[in-house]
Amino acid sequence: MPERVDCVVIGAGVVGLACARALARAGREVIVLEAAGAIGTETSSRNSEVIHAGIYYPPGSLKADTCVAGRQMLYRYCEEHGVAHRRCGKLIVAAAAEQIATLHKIRAQAEANGVRDLRLLSAAEARAMEPQLHCVAALHSPSTGIIDSHGLMLAYRGDAEERGAMLALHSPVTGGAVQAEGVLLEVGGEEPMRIIARTVINGAGLHAQPVAAALRGFPSGKVPPCHYAKGNYYSLAARSPFTHLIYPVPEAAGLGVHLTLDLAGQARFGPDVEWIAEIDYDVDLRRADGFYRAIREYWPGLKDGQLAPGYAGIRPKLGGPDQPAGDFLIQGPQQHGVAGLINLFGIESPGLTASLALADLVARTAAA
Repeated sequence: MPERVDCVVIGAGVVGLACARALARAGREVIVLEAAGAIGTETSSRNSEVIHAGIYYPPGSLKADTCVAGRQMLYRYCEEHGVAHRRCGKLIVAAAAEQIATLHKIRAQAEANGVRDLRLLSAAEARAMEPQLHCVAALHSPSTGIIDSHGLMLAYRGDAEERGAMLALHSPVTGGAVQAEGVLLEVGGEEPMRIIARTVINGAGLHAQPVAAALRGFPSGKVPPCHYAKGNYYSLAARSPFTHLIYPVPEAAGLGVHLTLDLAGQARFGPDVEWIAEIDYDVDLRRADGFYRAIREYWPGLKDGQLAPGYAGIRPKLGGPDQPAGDFLIQGPQQHGVAGLINLFGIESPGLTASLALADLVARTAAA
């Protein structure tokens, strides 16, 4: 007989753990099922570790709303729980005069999202902040920061476990079925089991669509396509001359090759975007020339041989290469008709920043 439980969260990435925390704090009995042998091994740990201000997303979108609210919640959470972070600020730079108009559009969109602290800088003002920077103008975002993403996930996990949540590693969901008494989950691993849960949160990230599609009785037309956008990252093999994050004016495919910092001050560059059919984390060494060209647009002092291959990350996007960027999709019973099931599709950037706000939304949906 299947074991009956109250609530299952599938996926122990940053959003899954935030959801487990929110549900446990609401008094729910929670089990987190994670296919890997550790928490946050995919999208949650293979990114730039940036706390985003909420600048780029369409006003009124779920990404904009949860990023702006989540950023405020996240800074407060880090301060209260001792999670390492730094509000270092970001410069969005125009390398040519014709890009200045785009900076004005970005600031207007940010203000529509409730981000009202951006300041337009002249080239001289930007160089006063970063002497090696080349630009004709820049936007300064003082609310942007960086964070120890693994430290954040450990804090979320600790909070959830203090409220009784349990984490099961090496526990992939291999199938299941929609039943009258709940959602049946078939769990693989060394000790396969079957669970019937009153509430299931599908936060499986890159695997959220296959998990939903594997549930017998779930309407297949409600599973959106998933497109894998792979980003390669390169590290600077020298001490960084920059103290702020540096972003070029956004490109059609994304935010361009930007410079971010880790909490130790190490500079890294990325991601460049390539669309892939299967999950693959190998760093493509042939893309280095493109990195040098892109970075020298705003840092002409970058020398040959200073970049070293870093790591790769993959984002689960709802829109493909020739489509507009998709919003987060929180799909509950009102959208698909299956009681107790909440799917989280397309949870990419700014998912880390938005994690607490997304978790609150999921908890409210689960309680409805």
